[in-house]
Amino acid sequence: MRVLLTGADGYVGRVLWRQLRERGHAVVALDSGLFAGCALGPEPVEPLDWRLDVRAVERRHLEGIDAVLHLAGISNDPLGDLDPAVTFAINHEASVRLARLAKEAGVSRFVFASSCSAYGAAGDVILDEEAPFNPVTAYAESKIRVERDLAALADERFSPVFLRSATAYGRAPRLRGDLVVNNLLGWAFTTGKVLIKSDGTPWRPLVHVEDMAAAFVAVLEAPREAVHGEAFNVGRDRDNWRVRDLAEMVAAAVPGAEIAYASGGGPDKRNYRVSFAKIRERVPGFRPRWTVEEGIRDLAAAYERYGLTLADLEGGRLIRLARIKKLLAEGRLGTDLAWKKAA
Repeated sequence: MRVLLTGADGYVGRVLWRQLRERGHAVVALDSGLFAGCALGPEPVEPLDWRLDVRAVERRHLEGIDAVLHLAGISNDPLGDLDPAVTFAINHEASVRLARLAKEAGVSRFVFASSCSAYGAAGDVILDEEAPFNPVTAYAESKIRVERDLAALADERFSPVFLRSATAYGRAPRLRGDLVVNNLLGWAFTTGKVLIKSDGTPWRPLVHVEDMAAAFVAVLEAPREAVHGEAFNVGRDRDNWRVRDLAEMVAAAVPGAEIAYASGGGPDKRNYRVSFAKIRERVPGFRPRWTVEEGIRDLAAAYERYGLTLADLEGGRLIRLARIKKLLAEGRLGTDLAWKKAA
């Protein structure tokens, strides 16, 4: 198929781009380029087809496209809270506009990168796709609004699909250091301390970035009747973990590392466990391959190979919020998080 991949130059996007090509799909790669140069290791060399803000997409960009895999957007809770109005403009309004343009252009399938964070403050109960939402951040709320509005566009010609991914982790060309496993491991590697920034009790469902990308490929290739208008939690049941358990796995992988708690760290409202039975049963093409332990060891080897430092881990190269604040301070981005013309 000819696939438009938005957010193609991001953490998940670069991995998914490769997987799509390996499966023989023609990829049209679109990204605003906010994180160009933010790599651990060699800079990716594949050029974008469109270096474009998702808010500026026009119908002509969608002509001849069979499916849209929509990853582009504000990518986490701290960045989403920087300016909730901008978060909703990018994540909600621009996503719905893109879907409408896609439908007008004859695109038949629209796979949206939603998030398990929409379940928010849920406690110990295991949640399936029918569970109520309980968002605690603008980022999570934006995902819920998109699902609602895209569901209303579904008809016999246009199939939206919603992938509510667990928290990603693992090695990728555009590595993120602000994800829980990647961050815990980065602290252990650079300081010898596995720094927990909460009280360690919150539940987090996890999915390796390679498996998360594979879910998009599987849904893209699945029969229409299996996925039309459906939401799927992406991950696997055994990878619901408390943060303190993740810290113990990281400590076991880094010789001499000790677990430490950040000063003032308390309970985190984001606390949820998720069932992944639906995607396992309805989309047999999706079979997660990575365990958390394997992903930790693989990422630790990458940290060693490329000489990760604490400055790398906490700075604009690997932390999305730090990168955006840097671009704002330099005057390269406007307050709407769009590139200024001079940039």
